[in-house]
Amino acid sequence: MLRDIRELTDSPEEYAEELRRRWGGLLSYRYIGRSYASMDVVEEDNTVVVRRDMRNASGGLLFAVLGIAAPESGHMSDLEAVPNPVIHSCQILDAGVGVQRFEVISEELRVGRQMGYSRAKIVDADNPDRALALIEGQGVSIGTPPEGLERMEANPLEVVDSPDLPPLWQVFGGYRRPDGRWGLPELSVEVASPDAALHIGPQFVILETAAVDAAAAAAGTDRLQGVSCHVMFMARGKAGPFRVDTEPVTGADGTVAVRVMMRDEGVDDRVITAASYVFQTR
Repeated sequence: MLRDIRELTDSPEEYAEELRRRWGGLLSYRYIGRSYASMDVVEEDNTVVVRRDMRNASGGLLFAVLGIAAPESGHMSDLEAVPNPVIHSCQILDAGVGVQRFEVISEELRVGRQMGYSRAKIVDADNPDRALALIEGQGVSIGTPPEGLERMEANPLEVVDSPDLPPLWQVFGGYRRPDGRWGLPELSVEVASPDAALHIGPQFVILETAAVDAAAAAAGTDRLQGVSCHVMFMARGKAGPFRVDTEPVTGADGTVAVRVMMRDEGVDDRVITAASYVFQTR
């Protein structure tokens, strides 16, 4: 089991060192190329370069990429709180075919004593009038760091676009189980948040992967474009392995929805995340 950074609150130096180690090693933001000037010693740049592995079979942008780039958990920085996501939603207005870079325009709505609310508009960075998606989210602070924490040196991970790039689910450790379901392995430092729980990045990736797989089976084609998703984080994933169950629901005019549920098999099969995805056949 990984150590929860909240255990170090009374030791500012140890807390700061552990946060540097965990933030620098977290795969989610580094792999998609998302930087945060609020956390890293970098110039503010809210753009993400789009690679082939960030697109679905019909050429549109993946929910997971947009969600990792704009988690919108209430604008709670790890330097000021121990944040935990509660709700995330995304509506895709434009699949982003041909977009080379997108920009996250984030807006803080309200930050209270424990709860925070924020939203973002995703646009084509080279044509800002082209809106791609709208994202809203809610987060909660589950702890208070010691005072005096400072921004950290960035630890970028350069990923060169190539037809040989593995799918995101593979990068984040996802796999199809013998029973046909999708899953993630036991919790590891690369995919864990500082509070020693499964980070939203791998959750977004494996939830969408399972949803697309179920939707494609129901629709008879993998030429699907995401329209909307809604994710509820109900408990922290503490151990793993993690299993994703799916329930496809066929709608009208080529619409397919999938309800997904993620369970932590290492903690009494506890439900940690529930979500719904809506796709349109192409």
